[in-house]
Amino acid sequence: MSMSDSDSSQSGDFQTFRQITRERLLYEMLRSTKVKDSKSAWKVLIMDKVTVKIMSYSCKMVDITEEGVSLVEDLSKRRQPLPTMDAIYFIQPTKENVVMFLSDMSGRSPLYRKAFVFFSSPIHKELVAQIKKETRVLPRIGALSEMNLEYFAIDSQGFVTDHEKALEELFGENVEGSHKYNACLNTMATRIATAFASLREYPYVRYRAAKSSLDVSTVTTLHDLVPTKLAAAVWNCLAKYKCTIPDFPQRETCELLIVDRTIDQIAPIIHEWTYDAMCHDLLNMDGNKYIYEVQVETKDGKTETEKKEVLLEDHDPIWLELRHAHIAYASERLHEKMTNFITRNKAAQIHHSSRDHGELSTRDLQKVVQALPNYGEQIDKLSLHVELARLSADDMNAVNSMRYLGRSDTKKTSRGFFSLKFDVHRKKHAVRKERNDEEKTWQLSRFYPMIEELIEKLGKGELPKDEYPCMNDPSPTFLGTSQSVPVRTAHFQPAHSMRSRRTATWARPRNSDDGYSSDSILRHASSDCKRMGQRIFIFVIGGMTRSELHVVHKLTSKLNREVILGASSLDDPPKFITKMKMMSAQELSLDDLQL
Repeated sequence: MSMSDSDSSQSGDFQTFRQITRERLLYEMLRSTKVKDSKSAWKVLIMDKVTVKIMSYSCKMVDITEEGVSLVEDLSKRRQPLPTMDAIYFIQPTKENVVMFLSDMSGRSPLYRKAFVFFSSPIHKELVAQIKKETRVLPRIGALSEMNLEYFAIDSQGFVTDHEKALEELFGENVEGSHKYNACLNTMATRIATAFASLREYPYVRYRAAKSSLDVSTVTTLHDLVPTKLAAAVWNCLAKYKCTIPDFPQRETCELLIVDRTIDQIAPIIHEWTYDAMCHDLLNMDGNKYIYEVQVETKDGKTETEKKEVLLEDHDPIWLELRHAHIAYASERLHEKMTNFITRNKAAQIHHSSRDHGELSTRDLQKVVQALPNYGEQIDKLSLHVELARLSADDMNAVNSMRYLGRSDTKKTSRGFFSLKFDVHRKKHAVRKERNDEEKTWQLSRFYPMIEELIEKLGKGELPKDEYPCMNDPSPTFLGTSQSVPVRTAHFQPAHSMRSRRTATWARPRNSDDGYSSDSILRHASSDCKRMGQRIFIFVIGGMTRSELHVVHKLTSKLNREVILGASSLDDPPKFITKMKMMSAQELSLDDLQL
């Protein structure tokens, strides 16, 4: 049976990509299992190692509890029988998972009273037939549905497919035709397609063309065909959705561009100066979770250390305002907010005046700014490390592995020094654009990923068709009378998303109107809602960076089109360099290395 998403559109409030994901999980899945005549008010939620990550990126435990779930269990572990309770299974449609589910619900004494089963992606007909054969299990199944939600919403406008070894398995040495190569490509395509299923979007699928299609003298390698193969696989998944998912668009509603890490090999090894990037680079964070220590006063007047845990996410208005700001500006802004808060809030004034060192907060912020030159020194060292001869054998593996990405040329000089020259293939499109129209403050410490120019050209309809062809070959009316005509000014009236689309006002740099509180940002989010143009999706095979994630937030406002970035993983510089080493040292595993 299929589930309606009517419950997920209960209000007209602004919804981000991750909020839509959250509502599908909570309302379309969990809430739909509430049956009036059910004897059990509380249910058990059973997930596998993949779906539990999907859920944790979008929902909190309190959200799940409010939907009637009292216990969360691991499908692969031995579980206590709860025959008076109903169970919700959110699992991948694998043979192993189906066997375990049938084992739970078969026999005279099943583990649970009734089972509501939701698969994260399309299930094979053979597995459906296997379930139907179990005559004792069928009456105990309350729902059997494909959620088609198998991506990880790491950001309000970003997702990953959780393929940490994509570089190794798709671009590594001697991977052609291997099982890992095909499995990685097919699973990645399936998970990308489920993102469009969730948003009820049907995209024009464009991709970076292989070099041989532009130059007949160039030999095509399997590495160079990865974007083409992935685009074809995604296209096949979407074609099936058109026939199987109710209310799925029958004509194109958005654009998808599939590229790989060859478009910009510099971005993954550059440390960004934004508040978001530096928090993840310098602090020992677990995803978006940060644990820190504070001094608290006990009842007997003594001081002790207490650990606090916070999530740096969209519900925090200060994080929304400053996450993409330069660290120096963020420091100044925080100091300004604290100063204004103390002057306006009476309780804060009393607490502040009672401290021995009233200027401590100012000094703390000053130390952050003073530490910036030291961080700049680390960036200089990293750049020097990539450019010189005389690297360690381990680091040489990382540099040598650049050739597997198909855009580098390595050779040794007569002196034995090593040089790395990146091939600026299609130079007129590959040169990093000067941003003279951007804000001048902190200009020298800003980095502009190549992806920014690609998205801008895609949004204007100026992306060359020969270099970035389209799987569904859009008609001339879609791109306008010429390639230089922006999409939104063409005669073609674009189809809109099946779900509501609103302006992501939180992505804009906005100062609080009250001088010290950022709550106004959240208040303005719903008041500024308006209909936007078609969504733009871009997917990077080989991993995205935080600088690229920053770009999609910025361009959403600039283009008046919601831009969503997907990738096989989210990488910082040390992690990316380790992956490059793995491409030449496949006997190791990422699990063996401390990242």
